[in-house]
Amino acid sequence: MDNRTFYNEILTAHNLHPYNKHPLPNPGVWKRGVNPSCGDDILLQLTLEDGVIKEGSFVGTGCAISQASADIMLDLILGKTTEEALRLKDIFLRMIKGETEEDELEELDEAICLRDVSHMPTRVKCAVLGWHTLEEILKKPEEEDGASPLPTTTE
Repeated sequence: MDNRTFYNEILTAHNLHPYNKHPLPNPGVWKRGVNPSCGDDILLQLTLEDGVIKEGSFVGTGCAISQASADIMLDLILGKTTEEALRLKDIFLRMIKGETEEDELEELDEAICLRDVSHMPTRVKCAVLGWHTLEEILKKPEEEDGASPLPTTTE
């Protein structure tokens, strides 16, 4: 099996059976990410405790790439410190731009399956939506999108 087939299987699995796609009861922070060019719309929800991402989930709609990327991202960052998550986000975004070293890619685990998106310019925004939303939450956690109750999204 070649890498491309293997990576497509990972994307398909995360799109069809996303483990992290569900509302998170009582998240500490949340942020909506929208890609107006194609309609991707996610609500990323996190619980932070002592600088560690204890829980996380997302809800929303969008293409297979945006949904799988958000699910994969959450798998990767749960249990990490906010600094570690931001570092992984930086590596991911550089990978999408084709600017990473091979040894860095190992840290991305399954997220490496999105590596070829860099060759599909119209899909780059889909792949990075969750990651940019994560960055916004972690760099400005006090600026939540809203007060209780959480905004709703179409599931």
